[in-house]
Amino acid sequence: MSLSTDWKEITYQKTFDQELAGLERRRERDPRCTIEDIQGVLKHLYIKDGGDGLGRGEVQELQMAATLAAHEYFIAQWEAEIKEAKEKPHKE
Repeated sequence: MSLSTDWKEITYQKTFDQELAGLERRRERDPRCTIEDIQGVLKHLYIKDGGDGLGRGEVQELQMAATLAAHEYFIAQWEAEIKEAKEKPHKE
């Protein structure tokens, strides 16, 4: 891997990890937080991504991509958790 791409991967991964940690903290600390809340944030992030892309530099593009990916990943994990809980047999 060349030095010129290392910083891109580091920037992306750092942003992804920070966003994911923030989402996990929010879910743990806010009992009113729902999957729909996070989906709403993701929707607005996509609107922002489509509306202000002009003039953003490479770092901002990487950060936005990582932020979107972290939200999508978090939602997918939460949905899988819900599905698993519903499929799990209940013990009486």
